[in-house]
Amino acid sequence: MLSIDQIQGLLPHRYPFLLVDRVLEREEGQRVVAIKNVTINEPFFQGHYPQTPVMPGVMIVEAMAQVGGLAVGGAPEEGILPLLAAIEKIRFREVVKPGDQLVITATVRAVRAGIVKIAAEARVDGKVVAEGNLTFALLPKED
Repeated sequence: MLSIDQIQGLLPHRYPFLLVDRVLEREEGQRVVAIKNVTINEPFFQGHYPQTPVMPGVMIVEAMAQVGGLAVGGAPEEGILPLLAAIEKIRFREVVKPGDQLVITATVRAVRAGIVKIAAEARVDGKVVAEGNLTFALLPKED
């Protein structure tokens, strides 16, 4: 398990864009299972939608991408930055609302020439709410 402090040591994201609260399982370079607690305090709920708050699909994909970045491995200070290069076959199956807890699994499927392919899925209460494939380009971090 990784705490929020350890997650911040591995991801460059910060509030309000850090969308991983805790890592439950991590096999670096292979698989990560993490959670995102969805609360009414999220900034995007002010406008999406005030009367019926729904987590935007693009934010669910971003949370999956951040977990994918953790699955790729490494840390920003190690000089490699995994950048999201493609999203494919993303499907949204259920609505995500305040009070839900996303359990996100990212599994490395292929690594070749600085490109990493990930299969990702997000679940709430055991039901798949989103799934798809993410591609990362591993770029040398500029100082």
